Amino acid sequence: MILTTTSTVAGKEISETIGICRGSTVRARNIGRDIFAGIKNIVGGEIEEYTKLQAQSREQALKRMIKDAERLGADAVINIRFTTSMVMQGAAEMLAYGTAVKLK
Repeated sequence: MILTTTSTVAGKEISETIGICRGSTVRARNIGRDIFAGIKNIVGGEIEEYTKLQAQSREQALKRMIKDAERLGADAVINIRFTTSMVMQGAAEMLAYGTAVKLK
């Protein structure tokens, strides 16, 4: 599966636009991370626990998007984007989406 944030695939011709493919995950913080984050908030610096949580969320959403594209019969996904939104206090959705296409 070819993945790109651009609207074309270098050296390839798009023969068919299949449609939107997407993958998402909702993750919640936990009390252990929140306590450590509170300390980091006081002294400053990167909150590594949240950075790792976001990275894991992005990877899971991306994998789910790829599965959706495969289900649609795509050869590639173009214009890939990520977005996040708060679902409830302490929980956020990570969404990966793009356009599933067939290549010649």
